[in-house]
Amino acid sequence: MKQFMDKDFLLETETAKKLYHEHAAKMPIIDYHCHINPQEIAENRKFENITEVWLGGDHYKWRMIRSNGIPEEKITGKETSAREKFQMFAESLPRAIGNPLYHWTHLELQRFFGVTDTLNADSAEKIWKICNEKLATDDFTVQGLIKQANVKLICTTDDPADDLRWHKKIKEDGKCAAKVLPAMRPDAAMRINKPEWKDYIKKLSDVAGVKITNFGGLKEALGKRIQFFHDMGCRASDHALENVFYRAASDSKIDDIMDKAFSGGVLTVEEIEEYKSALLLYLSKEYAERGWGMQIHYSAMRDNNSRRFKEQGPDTGFDSIGSYACGEGIVALLDAMESRGHLPKTILYSLNPSDNALIATIIGSFQGPEVPGKIQQGSAWWFNDTKTGMEAQLTNIANLSVLGNIVGMLTDSRSFLSYTRHEYYRRILCNWLGKLVENGEYPADMAFLGKIVEDISFNNAKRYFGFEI
Repeated sequence: MKQFMDKDFLLETETAKKLYHEHAAKMPIIDYHCHINPQEIAENRKFENITEVWLGGDHYKWRMIRSNGIPEEKITGKETSAREKFQMFAESLPRAIGNPLYHWTHLELQRFFGVTDTLNADSAEKIWKICNEKLATDDFTVQGLIKQANVKLICTTDDPADDLRWHKKIKEDGKCAAKVLPAMRPDAAMRINKPEWKDYIKKLSDVAGVKITNFGGLKEALGKRIQFFHDMGCRASDHALENVFYRAASDSKIDDIMDKAFSGGVLTVEEIEEYKSALLLYLSKEYAERGWGMQIHYSAMRDNNSRRFKEQGPDTGFDSIGSYACGEGIVALLDAMESRGHLPKTILYSLNPSDNALIATIIGSFQGPEVPGKIQQGSAWWFNDTKTGMEAQLTNIANLSVLGNIVGMLTDSRSFLSYTRHEYYRRILCNWLGKLVENGEYPADMAFLGKIVEDISFNNAKRYFGFEI
């Protein structure tokens, strides 16, 4: 019987151990997609306790605790103490056998806090004290945690109307061990069917200094913001789409649709899709001209529990995998960009694992010479970043594309302890490759295999996005 989470955790063969310990483990981290707050980095936040770090906004953990029958007030309630919330997590975690949260939690305890005990109801008090004592020191501030994790570059997720003041402060201070760059997420401009769209367009108009009354004004305003982001080091965008489609329309038709939205009219599905398609087509041109990578996340059903959404708002753990049929829409969208000569580097993430083979075959139709793997299937995302989900994604890409060119893992997290997810991924990658070698399915060329591991862990992302580190 193997020891629980020892140095060879998840590494089943000698080849896997060699690849991980000699190659993957030494590589720094590029976290090119996350949801951490740049203000907390700029202000070098110090956390009061482990609950703030772990449970302050982590919907992964909240879902798990709810599934153990814990009342909501003891998970997110304002009247419940941090210590009691931590206890609810500690009591629930041991029952989550097979859930990556169990592994992530103990990797974080080991790597950051030196705790090798397993977290449960009985050990909670001891672990609470150890973690909180370390969090009180200067080495465990936000910037200290980033340095400990050997993170070299972080891309936050930022609205086009953001003034990026915190990114400016981080750069001016020059104290953070990692370069912190914005990544643009123009979702609010896309959501013409939402009641808050008009207010957002007014905000964007004011920030950009452009009066937005039609599609031309919207494009001008977004173009200015894109250039501002680019000057601030942005090299990536991100789009959260429920489903992917493409419906062509002229600029004059988009003007009519915007007029209707401004006047409070109810848009048809066709009009909404025409507007979003036109906006994506414009944005893709701006991205391509600047060499950005465009990320598209789709097939998530969000805020399923309407009662809880009213109580707690979005991103609180009431989401699920969607089952939208998006293959034809993805092809039509990419083809529209390609035919106009401005298909940017693109990474496609589906929350539905049934789309794995679909994406891998689509991307093979749109590759280009700008960079190896110009069009990519994104890493196993959200409900898929499990051990089996990562193995399935790796297998799928290897079967149908070129595994050696993928850009590796990201945290997609709001926690500064989540960088161990990169380690988790790298161990799974090395184990997956090791099995191929030891089964005689790939040569035991350790130098070349080591280079592949280092590339997937770090170098590919650096090259793909054009990061200067």
